Amino acid sequence: MISCFGFFIGEGQSKKIKQTITKDSVPLAAQKLIQCYSGFVKGFSHNHLLLSDGTQLLWDDGIKNKTHDELLNNPDVEDMFGQQYKMGLMQDVLPINYEPGRIRNQDFFYKMYGSTKEEVEKNLTEIIWCPKLVGQKIMVTKINGIDKVVEAISSELDEHPELKKYITQIGGSFLWRNIRGSNRQSTHSFGMTIDINTTYSDYWQWTCKCIDENTALTYKNRIPQIIVDIFEKHDFIWGGKWYHFDTMHFEYRPELMK
Repeated sequence: MISCFGFFIGEGQSKKIKQTITKDSVPLAAQKLIQCYSGFVKGFSHNHLLLSDGTQLLWDDGIKNKTHDELLNNPDVEDMFGQQYKMGLMQDVLPINYEPGRIRNQDFFYKMYGSTKEEVEKNLTEIIWCPKLVGQKIMVTKINGIDKVVEAISSELDEHPELKKYITQIGGSFLWRNIRGSNRQSTHSFGMTIDINTTYSDYWQWTCKCIDENTALTYKNRIPQIIVDIFEKHDFIWGGKWYHFDTMHFEYRPELMK
């Protein structure tokens, strides 16, 4: 069985994948996508991901040494794996523009979750966030079983009354929009991202009072590590591990967790 941090591919499907994947022909990162999103990414061939709807997605556009702006605004799928996401407590000061998971190929997410608000909404479901401590209704996608994952996170956080002020008044889950100051689609548009209470969160644009990616930043964070650990346990990355920090932000990205 091939696993992706809690998600499993059946033996029959595993055999088919093993027949088409070799270490030499398929990049490790592409193998992770196949493992983690088996219902969506079916294989890899000739520098393309093979998707379940029969279409293909370019893996490597051949452009090397992209600037940070180019990585943000025009990444290929391979570029999403250019920086390693490290779980647990941060030990070092973040280098400039080190932000694993913030580089996203929009076509990949459009294909998986929907390319319009209406397409995404077809797969949304309502859950009650932390029913004992908060009881807030939020909308999340059912794709990739994310609604079940968020319920599991909610249940764990619900056992920590000392964290209530951080997890009440959720800042946002589903909202079809662009990232402020850009033409890039926010992952909130796909129902697979959660912002916790903004009152106790820090965001680089709020700190510098600007939207200029080249501004020098001083890192800030007030979110307890236990909240980060619970989200990471369930394959959500944390925006607090980005140079352009967004400490309220948690995003489902199992392919980056190992």
